[in-house]
Amino acid sequence: MLTVEFELDGQTFTALNGGPHFKINEAVSFQVMCEGQAEVDYFWQKLSDGGQEGQCGWLKDKFGVSWQVVPQVLPQMLTDADSAKRERAMSALMGMKKFDVEALQRAFAGNA
Repeated sequence: MLTVEFELDGQTFTALNGGPHFKINEAVSFQVMCEGQAEVDYFWQKLSDGGQEGQCGWLKDKFGVSWQVVPQVLPQMLTDADSAKRERAMSALMGMKKFDVEALQRAFAGNA
């Protein structure tokens, strides 16, 4: 078996080649927390190039690795004390592939 160790944003990972019986799947994904729309756009474009776009900020890169490209404001929205705000944000994100930060903020505020 071939193993490789790598580091992403200070976190060490070890990957191994499990042979033809073990395929890459959605059981493991990497999350990229983005400061705003520009970062969401950048990482979405780079990671989805040659891959496949999914729903709700998920995509697969050209190697089949799953990624979640998430604006930093989203977890705050989804854990807000106001259930109506949470529900509006969740409803908005369910209709998106790549996240639209402004649309999420409008929905959260009730201005969608």
